[in-house]
Amino acid sequence: MKHGSRPQAFAALLAIAGLGLSPGTGAAQQTFSESTNVVAVEVPVQVVKDGEPVRGLKASDFEVYDGRKKVNISGFEVLDLDAPAPAGQAAAQVPVAARRHFLMMFDLSFSEPKSIVKARQAAQKVVDGLHPTDLVGVATYSSLQGPQLVLGFTPDRRQIATALDTLGLPKLVDRSGDPLRLVLSDALKSAQGPHAAAGRLSEDVRTGKDAEVIETLNTLATQSDRAERSAQQQMVRNLTRSFSDLARLMGEVEGRKYVVYLSEGFDSTLISGTLNSRGAGSGSGSQSDIGEPQAVTNDYNDNSRIIGSTGGTGSDAQFGDTRSQNAVEKMLEEFRRADCVIQAVDIGGLRAGADIAGQRGSGREALFNMAKSTGGELYENFNDLSSAMGQMLRRTGVTYVLAFQPDDLKLDGSYRKLRVEVKNAPRGARVVFRPGYYAPRPFKEQSPLQRLLEAASDVMGQDGSGGITTSVLAAPFPAANNRANVPVVVEVDGPTLLAGKQDPKLPVEIYVYALDANGAVQDFITQVFGLDLTKTEPVLRQAGMKFFGNLDLPPGKYTIRTLVRNGTTGNSSLRISELEVPAFGQGAALMLPAVFQDPAPGRWVNLRQAKKEGQGEPPYLFMLKDQPYVPVVRPALVAGQDARVILQGFNLGEGDWKAEAKVVGADGKEVPGGALQLGEKEAGGAGKPTRMVATFRPPSLPPGNYQLRVTLTNGAGKSETSTAHFSVAGAAGARGSR
Repeated sequence: MKHGSRPQAFAALLAIAGLGLSPGTGAAQQTFSESTNVVAVEVPVQVVKDGEPVRGLKASDFEVYDGRKKVNISGFEVLDLDAPAPAGQAAAQVPVAARRHFLMMFDLSFSEPKSIVKARQAAQKVVDGLHPTDLVGVATYSSLQGPQLVLGFTPDRRQIATALDTLGLPKLVDRSGDPLRLVLSDALKSAQGPHAAAGRLSEDVRTGKDAEVIETLNTLATQSDRAERSAQQQMVRNLTRSFSDLARLMGEVEGRKYVVYLSEGFDSTLISGTLNSRGAGSGSGSQSDIGEPQAVTNDYNDNSRIIGSTGGTGSDAQFGDTRSQNAVEKMLEEFRRADCVIQAVDIGGLRAGADIAGQRGSGREALFNMAKSTGGELYENFNDLSSAMGQMLRRTGVTYVLAFQPDDLKLDGSYRKLRVEVKNAPRGARVVFRPGYYAPRPFKEQSPLQRLLEAASDVMGQDGSGGITTSVLAAPFPAANNRANVPVVVEVDGPTLLAGKQDPKLPVEIYVYALDANGAVQDFITQVFGLDLTKTEPVLRQAGMKFFGNLDLPPGKYTIRTLVRNGTTGNSSLRISELEVPAFGQGAALMLPAVFQDPAPGRWVNLRQAKKEGQGEPPYLFMLKDQPYVPVVRPALVAGQDARVILQGFNLGEGDWKAEAKVVGADGKEVPGGALQLGEKEAGGAGKPTRMVATFRPPSLPPGNYQLRVTLTNGAGKSETSTAHFSVAGAAGARGSR
């Protein structure tokens, strides 16, 4: 859902980060829009016939009803996971509502620890079988701690593998300080050894750890079969309350959502009673031997339940516990409202018979009920989950994303039902769609968990319009161990940052993540500043805020994702930029981005990244003749007025260089005019770039955003090109982010 001038939210992550739910606890141009009341609702739709997705449908084939009212479809996109991706398209650039999110939830209370050990391996096989665009999170549940997030939704398969390997090994998972839980501890890098590329722990670390895992899990797991019946029923109610909260958070996630619930389940007679129990074989085919896949499939839109109703005047043991039944039904209704499917995995069969210290009561019926009631499936008695889940993955491979704008929506968090009809689908096809949506709430009324979820979603989102104007510069400089020190400069336009009613103290949140070509997070910056507006507002309104940070990256191609958010209003903007870090030791010529020198750096509120624990202050790399200067990422230039530009590069060679400048408009077309004059030159070497100072005189241009392309050519005809961005004031378009 897109609200106001916020960027389209991609729910890449589940940010119940660091705030565990205890039981019962509730790269394109951007433009600025003044709109604050527009809400766009996106509806993912899948059409399935005979277990296969139906392709080739158009927007005119669909009808959407918001409640009883038919609405106009204002947006239409199609994601086909089997279709070849356009060249250079990253995983995070697919439509938000079409992405699949899998939360691997390990139940520590209703499972034997040795089952959990085996389930980690089964879960890794599921991850290995997913599409590269799928996002995966890892979490645990226990009656003592409630749901705890190990890793947020991420495309980073290395982080996922590490999270699964270290599940139950808290000494290895020392938090990296990432509030959005994209990154595990930096200490894990040394533990990964030669397996770091795959994200798996090295064999010497993994060997002998299973016993430690079991010991740790035994301290968390509550042996329900040893508790009194009333205590077991209370454990079930604790689970339902915690999972209801989890479902409501999942409701904030855009896209297709699945909780892969790895558990042995609770004894269903605790709630249905012995006389109402349908038995472990209810509603399914025959049992299979251990190691053979068995999936109990359900109609995808069938929300029927199998909880037996109470009756008679006997005890709860005979006729069931009405209170627990109601709690379970309320939980399942929350998952249906959230459009979140539970894929239940009975992990009891993953233990060898000799390992079973005491046989639990069968939890199969409870697991089947959770899956059946949310449109999922029960998987049992097998080791290869990825093969057994193949049918579900195939039928969800094509998603049609329909968008509409409700015209009478109150921003009160209320739930509204949806209905989708297809006019030209093949006979016998089933239509799968979200049953409803929640109206957004004002940012101040959102819980801390919702705010983290929103930030996490936006960070992994798609470059789009945003209410705050930002510009980002990132440039690689050689560092030790064939890595690069990458200074990052984030400019934040003050007037757009201050839009809306503000408190005297303004919290400004900055998130910068560097993702490699595989979607793995290589480094990140997160910072929250509290600005005293009684002192800083005049400076902010004159220009804005400038943030300086540093990333440490190995050679490779990266996507730098930068999110800036007003912590009072929730207004934010995401900027996605591309960066290539070369292997500096190979001696290839490299031009860094051209940088305009700020003629009045004191007009900004200048802020610097806090030092990371155990590390020194990173060097300041914007230097001329050993003197620092302040860059401006996107200056507002005036026709005929000179601006100073710093050109810098490595291995450029000796000799005289000639410069040619071109101005390119936002439409990619060259604009005639403009002059560039080279000035003083500073020789490089020993890790220092060659620097040249140039003077640029822009031509007369209409208001808007532009790119300056500078080509340097030496006497031998060798040329290198560098670019910089600038704007011409006079219209809102000139405030667009870069």
